[in-house]
Amino acid sequence: MKKHPLLTLCLAAATAGAFGAAAPLAHAAPANLFVEAESFQDQGGWVLDTQFIDIMGSPYLMAHGLGKPVKDASTTVKNATAGKYRVWVRTKNWVGPWDAPGAPGRFQVSVNGKALSKDFGTQGKDWLWEDGGEVQLPAGDTKLAIHDQTGFNGRVDAILFTNDLKFTPPAEKKELASFRHKSLGLPDEAPVTKEYDLVVVGGGYAGMGAAISGARQGLSVALIQNRPVLGGNGSSEVQVWAQGGTRRGLYPHLGEIVEEFTDRASNSPGFVEEYGDKLKEQVVRDEKNIDLYLNNHVWKVEMAKGKEKKISGAIALNVKTGEEKNIRGKFFVDCTGHGNLGALANATYTMLEKGHLGMSNMWVVSKTDKAQDWPETPWALDLEPDKDFPTPKVFKPLKNNVIGANKPAPDLSHFNVSDFLHGEWFWESGFDKHPIEELELVRDWNLRALFGAFSGLRKKDPGKYANHAFQWVAYIGGTRESRLLIGDVVLNENDIVSGKQFPDGCVPTTWDIDLHYPKEQYMTKYKDNPFISRAAFGKGVDRKNGYPIPYRSFYSKNIENLFMAGRNISVDHNALGTIRVMRTCGMMGEVVGKAAYLTVRHQTTPRGVYEQYLDNLKDLMTKPGAMRRDSIEGQLYMPANAAKLPEIVQEHIESKKLEGLVIDDEEAELTGSWSKGEGLKPYVDKGYQYTGTAGSSARFPFSVKETGTYEVRIAWQPHKNRGTTVPVSVLSADGQKDFTVDQSKPAELKQGFHSLGKFKFEAGAEAAVTFRVDGAKGNVHLDCVQVLPVK
Repeated sequence: MKKHPLLTLCLAAATAGAFGAAAPLAHAAPANLFVEAESFQDQGGWVLDTQFIDIMGSPYLMAHGLGKPVKDASTTVKNATAGKYRVWVRTKNWVGPWDAPGAPGRFQVSVNGKALSKDFGTQGKDWLWEDGGEVQLPAGDTKLAIHDQTGFNGRVDAILFTNDLKFTPPAEKKELASFRHKSLGLPDEAPVTKEYDLVVVGGGYAGMGAAISGARQGLSVALIQNRPVLGGNGSSEVQVWAQGGTRRGLYPHLGEIVEEFTDRASNSPGFVEEYGDKLKEQVVRDEKNIDLYLNNHVWKVEMAKGKEKKISGAIALNVKTGEEKNIRGKFFVDCTGHGNLGALANATYTMLEKGHLGMSNMWVVSKTDKAQDWPETPWALDLEPDKDFPTPKVFKPLKNNVIGANKPAPDLSHFNVSDFLHGEWFWESGFDKHPIEELELVRDWNLRALFGAFSGLRKKDPGKYANHAFQWVAYIGGTRESRLLIGDVVLNENDIVSGKQFPDGCVPTTWDIDLHYPKEQYMTKYKDNPFISRAAFGKGVDRKNGYPIPYRSFYSKNIENLFMAGRNISVDHNALGTIRVMRTCGMMGEVVGKAAYLTVRHQTTPRGVYEQYLDNLKDLMTKPGAMRRDSIEGQLYMPANAAKLPEIVQEHIESKKLEGLVIDDEEAELTGSWSKGEGLKPYVDKGYQYTGTAGSSARFPFSVKETGTYEVRIAWQPHKNRGTTVPVSVLSADGQKDFTVDQSKPAELKQGFHSLGKFKFEAGAEAAVTFRVDGAKGNVHLDCVQVLPVK
């Protein structure tokens, strides 16, 4: 029978009983009967929270009911000896750190159908063991249940029964870990897996990119994720829509793997269905070289013996069964975001403890067809709309959406988006809190803020919000900054803004340098711990082609077999502001997977790839992402069933790459009022201009160097508000000739160009193309004029 240690009621360390199929396995341990809450056979409406294991020592169950009590969690365990036991429950009054009134996380524990005489989750300011009093347990089955009383995030870690009525379980973190390990009857050393070529820790965009890329190069890959879904911040659990330009720059095939599973959500947060959790998992499982370890948290490492600083194994805790595995590997990738793997291996890192980017817990409320109950929330932040927080916005209209490689998104037409309001990315706090040790406090402060905000909305305008209820709240935080692992290059803001070119530049980062700070407007009441942020966008990033991040930022400076990909790579705080978005992180993973192939193939190190095999890596980065090899020694080939990717939407055309003489809109002589635009693509150089203001005009002057016949072209992208009879004139050696063009329709030539005809021009003589608004019947669109010699 397979063991499930977290479901174990531990009775005597030397003996193990035999039980029926419905009951969890028990181990001997006189006096103590230990049950992990996360192991309950039926978790009911409680959710499993794994994001703070490194802080408080364990996964736990949480009653995330959005103000409505959740269904009971229940389980059955075996008890070998009848008798009197004292009950201890490890829990937390999650608003206790702020001495907030009330106890929103109250719950009860029942034993064999009878509730214990006290409410739990009401004491103290941190995780602790609450005394539940004494109970009489029979021999045989014991049924346990956890009953939520509020729907407001009560939490329970473990339940301990002891027949030593004076015994108190340990509270100190290290001592408790030892006690837990012994009570669950776990072996002193974790069982060892096979040795993988590449072990990827973290299943967000970066981890998925690394695992898939490495597997397609013939590597055996382990992908370890401590949640039940993949995608990280880009999953349905967090709902940050994927940003960052792919398939451009020096290596336009980078990003093709990412495009196989990325979301294209219309809203962030939006609808759970838009984030494609199932697709992400399926894309990974389709790779025969990947072993996927969902619900496994790496919390220890085994280092190789010898002088070299190398990881030999990542020890992962199964967050549901409590079993550990030592997942062995030749090379490792830290894609945890927090740099957890690197920190465990003593990799060099930096970390801002104050003044860093914060963590968001986004939320959605929806309008229903009847009035909704909402309890008093005296423990939440006391907030007034518009004064203390911005009123939530209505969802944007849904796109004709696809997810991944042209996979259609679920039909969301039955949703009326105007009925949905969302608390967006700027519901962010923790700027001056420790980015690791205080993360649970940051998340809980965010919960106090968003629940307080909803109470404030209903209080200020009950008529408008009486029918609204919470649709979704992210209990998994979307973190932005913590540890930054140091590589051979620490990329900084000046490198990016100045356009410094590294010989190993590869992944294009296209997001502006986006740093977040508390928004002063909403800091009046809680200025010491603000929860609404603003974005400060820096200039200097090439948003079209991307700035190429150096490969040397993707491996550890002092751990010889450790790569990293994602927001924990080797950059400084400011540079993090551009590289941290998901599609960009996914492309880092793609490069790391290819580099890992070279390390295995040539028995070198990540640094050795740069020093000896950089040209090989560059060559691999020119290959399509769908290409694969069947073995490390095999040749790359394109499989017949390769995913069909969405077409690349070209954003801009460089004028220097066009033939002939090109006059951009920025060189035109303008009269009247014109607006800049970038929304209609592709455009030449930095954008285009448009206006519908009467009397406005634009003259594109030029002269040719040699007398002759030339073709004149103009460029535009169509839109329904563009003019249908735009007056255009050409001044040539033959005088002025007038035309009208319909800019509401596509131009006749490729890339949005339209030919006005062939004209004779004299060398050095003034010539021009002029656009006028009067008579255009819509907006006039200016992009460029192209003059081509007729051969």
